[in-house]
Amino acid sequence: MPLTLPPEPSRRWRWLDRVLDVLYPPICAVCRVGLQDGRALCDACDADLPRLTEPFCQSCGEAFPGQIEGSFDCPNCHKLKFAFEFARPATVRDDRILDLIHRLKYGRELHLAKDLGRLAADSFMDPRLAPAVAGKWPLVPVPLHRKRFQHRHFNQAEEIARVLSTHTGLPLLKALQRTRATGHQTSLTRTQRLENLRGAFAITRVGRRRSLDFPEGAVLVDDVLTTGSTVDECAKTLRRAGFQKIHVVTVMRG
Repeated sequence: MPLTLPPEPSRRWRWLDRVLDVLYPPICAVCRVGLQDGRALCDACDADLPRLTEPFCQSCGEAFPGQIEGSFDCPNCHKLKFAFEFARPATVRDDRILDLIHRLKYGRELHLAKDLGRLAADSFMDPRLAPAVAGKWPLVPVPLHRKRFQHRHFNQAEEIARVLSTHTGLPLLKALQRTRATGHQTSLTRTQRLENLRGAFAITRVGRRRSLDFPEGAVLVDDVLTTGSTVDECAKTLRRAGFQKIHVVTVMRG
């Protein structure tokens, strides 16, 4: 049975949202209509954003509209062996969602993390993630290199994971660090990305220590899944540290 998500966060935060609404009247990040209660998306725009629905690849979450029955792996994943069990994006590629992600990452519009994290929580309706919720697996954000963090002052995956934690009740664990800068990978092939990322991640002290508390597994969190090369390298690092199974959750499938 699909997992039922917990309700929205506490009254204290809803009260704070209302105070901020008075001081800084919010508008929908898509259609610009007025909003309240700390939201960045109106109900109409939220409902119109395309969620990932079956049929989709059970490994990478690539959508395949049409008549496909039963579980399947897409042609890209059929011969690949990932270090993670599966990746579950919440939405399919959409220019509006990508714009929200870019505005969070590059425009420093941190308030958008609240709705992007809420979108990511839709992934947990997938019954394959029920064991992670039942076992209180930690949410592990894909890390930024320290130089990029110093420039940006925040990690978008961590901000999304923080919101996701309030919706799922799962703990946030900064178990990974990026040990070398890899640059932007948007123009690279999957093979080039894999080579570029080799050895780019390491387990943190707290990650190594807490791996004994969560031997069953962890949930990797990122904003977008494209080729899966980044989360695959992260999953390898986590498994070497003792996490037995890795599931991946992202806001969008790129």
